[in-house]
Amino acid sequence: MTAIKLSTICVPKPWGRHDLWPGFEKPASAEDPIGEIWFDAPAGMDPALMVKYLFTSERLSIQVHPDDVAARASGHPRGKDEAWIILAAEPDSTIALGTVRPLTRQELHDAALDGSIEELMHWQPVKAGDVIYSPAGVVHALGAGLTLVEVQQNVDLTYRLYDYGRPRELHLEEGLKVSDPVPFRITDSSRQIAEGRTSLFSGGKFSVERYIGAQEFRLGQGWFTPLAGNGTIDDQPWHAGECWYVDDQAAVSSTDKSDVLFSMAV
Repeated sequence: MTAIKLSTICVPKPWGRHDLWPGFEKPASAEDPIGEIWFDAPAGMDPALMVKYLFTSERLSIQVHPDDVAARASGHPRGKDEAWIILAAEPDSTIALGTVRPLTRQELHDAALDGSIEELMHWQPVKAGDVIYSPAGVVHALGAGLTLVEVQQNVDLTYRLYDYGRPRELHLEEGLKVSDPVPFRITDSSRQIAEGRTSLFSGGKFSVERYIGAQEFRLGQGWFTPLAGNGTIDDQPWHAGECWYVDDQAAVSSTDKSDVLFSMAV
């Protein structure tokens, strides 16, 4: 077997939602809102990437991730580059990427303590179809009203610099060491959703392709994430809301209403 269906983990978050993406069961109104859905690899595997969905109703913490060198120096297997494929967005939805001007680390430190970091972040509008790659070291935050798929290096390593007064741990000292507090502009991020295969981006730590409509194709090693539709992979049925790891070569078929992502480590 070359395609392995990954287990699904729903992660409640205070900034999450009850209305999720089609393919996921809506939690009851009395239950905690779901902020993230992770896809977990089988025990014993340490894959290079992780794929997850995020559903935001509030701004997420202002945070930063270390690169490979800094992460390994602190005992982690890798750093954390990440990318976001925006599936749906409210008209006023934004993402903070970089700062409005270059800051010294002392300025970033003081702003995180007094809350002015929120105004020093560059909040940029986003919409469905946008694809944004955020390298390690970029200070960032996701805004409210977003439904997206996040592809990231597989490590749970986030340094929170500021969290709007929420009672969660901050990591100011660690975060300042790995931050590059400079402007970071989203350029050429929008991708036309069209039939066939589209390369969303290639480079950095991974690449992502998108396949729309009825097709038959083969995939190498990577992560197969159906957003809509159904079909078969390695002669097994797949459906929206799943994620599969392909460890060799797999034949895929999809129906005319299908929309899938395929992510590959570089």
